[in-house]
Amino acid sequence: MKLSQYSNLNLEDWVFNNTFEKIEGKEARGVSEIWPAKLIGPMVPSAYLDERIKGDRGYGSSLWKPLSEECIEWLETKPSNSVVYFFFGSMVSLSEEQIPELAWGLKENNMYSLSVVRDSEQQKLPKWFLDSVQEKGKVVTWCNQLEILAHRSVGCFVAHCGWNSTIEGLSLGVPMIGVPKWTDQLTDAKFVEEIWEIGVRAKEDEVGVVRKDELLRCLKEVMEGEKSKEIRRNANKWRDSAMKTINEGGSSDKYIDEFVQDLMASYQNLNGL
Repeated sequence: MKLSQYSNLNLEDWVFNNTFEKIEGKEARGVSEIWPAKLIGPMVPSAYLDERIKGDRGYGSSLWKPLSEECIEWLETKPSNSVVYFFFGSMVSLSEEQIPELAWGLKENNMYSLSVVRDSEQQKLPKWFLDSVQEKGKVVTWCNQLEILAHRSVGCFVAHCGWNSTIEGLSLGVPMIGVPKWTDQLTDAKFVEEIWEIGVRAKEDEVGVVRKDELLRCLKEVMEGEKSKEIRRNANKWRDSAMKTINEGGSSDKYIDEFVQDLMASYQNLNGL
């Protein structure tokens, strides 16, 4: 059903894609042979990237009530690049076996952590978890993800690697640990680790579970040691690329300008101007 939505893309004049040439130029050129793909991303409000438009923080609606102020107040008390942010999406449901492994990883990593766990998923957490993480961690049901990723204290993003989360993390220069489950998440996690080199992918065992030891290994690689420095340099490089592409004269800015010019020309033709 979802694929059928795209069956007539080749008939459209414009198809906007939330990505940009520096990160997917080769792929976009291939797609543009099938349909008129226009790369206008990253679709992240200006306030989080270059602040050209003051107060531009709108990003659609949330499915759950944000708890942003509470999260930001907590983050403000933490050192730069010291917090691990855990989020596995609005729709993905983790298995009964997976969530305890992540919980043990959070408990044993000895790092500050901010975890977004939906109400429906919290019942899968071990009973000891919420009390045990209070000293160095915080668990909420929802938050404004861009506010979190843009905060100076966040040093790592553990995510399912859905595209929105991936491009937000990349555009804001946050190193990532990918725990993909399905569809494009697998490809996105591969790009995070092997192409953009801004993080690592956590490996599942034979039954499809990321064990706590594997999570701890990934956290150590991304947050500590020489490899973490290289990952952070790459993350900063891609953040700079994201800012340049939406600035005046950047590739995404040009596509948007072309679209506006095309609309104006169509209007003039329709009205005989």
